[in-house]
Amino acid sequence: MPTKKGPRKYSEGASKKVETEMKAMKEGKLRSSSGQKVTNPKQAIAIGLSEARKAGMKAPAKAS
Repeated sequence: MPTKKGPRKYSEGASKKVETEMKAMKEGKLRSSSGQKVTNPKQAIAIGLSEARKAGMKAPAKAS
């Protein structure tokens, strides 16, 4: 497998946040801000990255 060159796009902590949110989604425990259950993996990733940004971890800015 080829190695990736250049700086990391996301920090290790941000990856852990996303991993935590994905596990919560698979267990059925992840809820959106409106209180509805999250079933879309992309939405779970977005929630994890958002929390990582709020915690000050290295993650690219939200796409506008």
